[in-house]
Amino acid sequence: MSTPETSRFVRLHVELVVEVDDENALTKAALSRMAEDAEIPSDERAHAESTVTHNTAEALAYLVDPFDLVADVPGVELAQASWSSEHIDYDPDSPDWDLDEDDDASDEEEATG
Repeated sequence: MSTPETSRFVRLHVELVVEVDDENALTKAALSRMAEDAEIPSDERAHAESTVTHNTAEALAYLVDPFDLVADVPGVELAQASWSSEHIDYDPDSPDWDLDEDDDASDEEEATG
């Protein structure tokens, strides 16, 4: 479906909830990746290391790269990406975590649109 009215750009919204069962392993992996990352300016390195050491959500965000999600997808090029992480209270039985809720709304819009 490629018409002049259709944008070539697609926003892909992905939400993940992960359980960290080994904070030390996660922190060590983030610090190891940082040690190999020559692009971190030296004046920012100590702050970045402190951040991932004291905040597992930041350590995870440092290790997860949205570029990796689409790098091998044929026919697409990543134009822009942003991501964040946060500690949350998670109850898989709560209706707040019904991941199909957004899909139902999108399905209805497509059916009527």
